[in-house]
Amino acid sequence: MTAGPPEHPYAAGPVDGPDAGSAPATGAAAAHDLAQPQTGTAWRGLPHAEAAPEPARGLSGLMAAGAPEVSARAAAADTAAGVMAMDPGAGASAGTGTGSASAAGTTVTDGSPGGQGIGRSAGEELPRHAGPAGPAYAGAAAPAEANGAGGATGLVPVVGTVGWSASNGSAMATDPVGSGGFGAVAPEASGATGLRYAAVPADAAGPAAPHSAAAAWPAVLPDAVLAGGVRGPEELGVLLGTVLGALAAGAQDRGGPLPPGGPPAVDAAVRRALGGAALPAQGTGAHEALGTLARVLAYGTTDPADPACAGHLHCPPLAVAVAAELAAAALNPSLDSWDQAPAATALETEVVAALAALAGFTPQLASGTVTTGGTESNLLGLLLARDRHGPGAGRHRVLCSDAAHFSVRRSAALLGLGDDAVVPVATCTDHRIDPGALDAVCRRITAANDRPTAIVATAGTTDLGAVDPLAACADVAREHGAWLHVDAAYGGGALFSDRLAPLLTGLDRADSIGLDLHKLGWQPVAAGVFLVRDRALFAPLTQRAKYLNPADDEDAGFPSLLGHSPRTTRRADVFKIAVTLRALGRAGLGALVDRCHELACHAGVRIDRDPGPGALELTAEPVLTTVVFRYVPHPSPGESDGRRSDRVNAELRRRLLTEGRAVVGRTEVGTGPGSVRLKLTLLNPHATERDVDALLNLVIAAGRAVERDL
Repeated sequence: MTAGPPEHPYAAGPVDGPDAGSAPATGAAAAHDLAQPQTGTAWRGLPHAEAAPEPARGLSGLMAAGAPEVSARAAAADTAAGVMAMDPGAGASAGTGTGSASAAGTTVTDGSPGGQGIGRSAGEELPRHAGPAGPAYAGAAAPAEANGAGGATGLVPVVGTVGWSASNGSAMATDPVGSGGFGAVAPEASGATGLRYAAVPADAAGPAAPHSAAAAWPAVLPDAVLAGGVRGPEELGVLLGTVLGALAAGAQDRGGPLPPGGPPAVDAAVRRALGGAALPAQGTGAHEALGTLARVLAYGTTDPADPACAGHLHCPPLAVAVAAELAAAALNPSLDSWDQAPAATALETEVVAALAALAGFTPQLASGTVTTGGTESNLLGLLLARDRHGPGAGRHRVLCSDAAHFSVRRSAALLGLGDDAVVPVATCTDHRIDPGALDAVCRRITAANDRPTAIVATAGTTDLGAVDPLAACADVAREHGAWLHVDAAYGGGALFSDRLAPLLTGLDRADSIGLDLHKLGWQPVAAGVFLVRDRALFAPLTQRAKYLNPADDEDAGFPSLLGHSPRTTRRADVFKIAVTLRALGRAGLGALVDRCHELACHAGVRIDRDPGPGALELTAEPVLTTVVFRYVPHPSPGESDGRRSDRVNAELRRRLLTEGRAVVGRTEVGTGPGSVRLKLTLLNPHATERDVDALLNLVIAAGRAVERDL
C-alpha cells in the first residue's frame, strides 16, 4: 500500500503506509511495492504484491547502478533523458534500446548537471558510459532487465537489490534466482523527483535477500542506521536521494538568491515545516525529516551560487569539496588523538606543510592546524604572542590598523588582555596601515613602559580588500621585538594566483598566518588554517591527557595533534581541503581567484561609467574581489546629502532582501553622515559580466524606487 504525498507545504519524503514494517511476503511471485513519496525516495519494506500506483514524472532523479556490471533493456522511453543505470566506478552499464516514444530516443544519461544524455534510435546499442556526477550505490551483482520509460533527469539508485528504474513510467527489476538470491519481479513507483528503489524478496528456496543494513536492526530503529561500516554507503545512498530531491525542490520554491518576504516569511515557513515541535514525542522517520527540513532549508537559504547573492565573504562551495565533506562526516574522525583519526592526522600534517610552503615558510620547520576560520586563527596568533613574551612589567599591547577585523579586539579580551589593549593605527589613503605611524605607536608604547607584544597585519580587509605592506610591518615588528601575525583570512587566496600573489610580498616573514579556504578556496564552512613559522612556537598549547596522547604512545611513533589547537574534539575539515587541492591544483584555484578578480574590476569600471544622481559612485578601486560603492540620490530640500544618502542606501538594500531579488552587502567608510556604503563580494567564478551588470541595475532600480517612496 502506498500513501499520498505529505500535505505540509515543505514536506518531502515518504509517508509510511499502514502495513509498513510487517513481515515481507516470500516466494518467486511475491514483491514489495514501493511508496510514492514527494521527493521520490521509497521505503524498502512495504510487504504487498499488488501493482504499484501510476508513477509520477521524475523531476530530478539521481543516477546510479546496482552492480559493477548491469545489462539493461529499455522497451520504451517518453522523455529525452535517462532510461539506463550506470556505475561510475566500473565504467557503466550496457544495454539495448528497443523502442522510443520521443524524438531524443532512448538515452544514457551522463550524470552531469541538467541530465545531459545521448539520444539513441530504436534498437541501437547503448554504449558504456560513465557518469561523472552520478553517484553509484551498491546492490546485488546480478543482471537486471527493465521495461520502462525514461525520466526527466535520469536514473535512480536501486539500493540493496539489483536492477534500476526510470523516473517516469512503469518499470520492473528482475534478478534470476541463483545470481543474487532474488527470485521475484517488483513493480516500482516513482516519486515526484524520480527517485525509486526496488526491494525484491528472495525465493522461498533461495538465500535471504540482503535488502540493506537496516534489515539487521530491530524494527523499532529503522531510522537509526549508521553511516559507517561496509553497509553505511548503501544507507547514505538511500537518504541522499531524499536530500538531493529536497534541495532541488527547495531551490525551486525559493526562486532566487533568497526567499522573498523577509524574516517573517522565513520564520513562518520554518515553524510550518517543524509542525510546531522541533522535538516531537515520536519521530517522523529519516526520509520525512530529511525531506521536509532539507527542503525548507533550501527554500530559506541565501544561495551564494546565485550571481545575485554577493553580500559577504560567503563563497559557493565546490561540488567536489561538498562530496568530500560527506565522506569526512560519514567516517567522523576526530583529530584529538591518532587512534580516532589515523589517516586524517597524517593528512592534516601533509596539507599544513604544503600550505606553509605556499606561504613561504620552510615546511620542515613550520607547523599549523586547521581552524574554524579567521577568528580562531587570530585568537591563536595572539595567544602564542602573549605566551612567548610571558609576564613582566607593563601591559601587553596589540597593534593593528583601524580597518583590522573586529575579532582582534575580541581575542584580546578573551585572552585577558582587555579589549583596550588593542591600539588602532592609522591607515593611508589606500586604506593600508601606515608603517611610519606603526613605528611611532610602538615607540610611544615602549616609552609608557608597556610592551608592543603583537602586530596584526591584515592581508585583505573585509570591505575594501586592502593588503597592509607586509614587509614594512615585518621590519617594525623586528625592530620592537613584536610578534607579527598576518590575518590573511581573505587575501590569502591570492597565493594561488600568479597575478595577485605579489600583493602578499613579505608574508614569509610573519611569525603566524591565518588563512580561510572557505573564502577564496571555495570550501564549505569551516575551512580555516593557522600556520606558524616554527613548530616550537606551539609549545604554550602543549597538553598531556592520559586517555588521548600518553607520552609512551608518542615515543612509540603514534603522533598527536592535541597540542596544535585549543579545541579537543576536532572534525576532519582537512579532508575537503586536501581533496580540493589535489583536484584543482594551484593553477586551478588560481584561475578561480583570477576570474573573481576580473569580475570585481569589471564592476568597478561599470560603476564609474555613469556617475551622478540616480546612479552609482565607486568608493575605491577593487584590490581583490570586493567592490565598495553607493547609490547617489537626488538632493532633497531640508535634508543633508549625507543623511539622505545613508537613508536611501540602507533602505534599498533592505528592499532587495525583502523582495528576494538580491543580497548586497552594507558597510561604512569613515564616520558621520554619508558613510554608509554598499558592497559586492564577488566569489562566484561562474558568474559573468552580464550577471554583474544585472545586479548593479537592480541596485539602481531599487534606489530610484526608494527615492520615489520617500
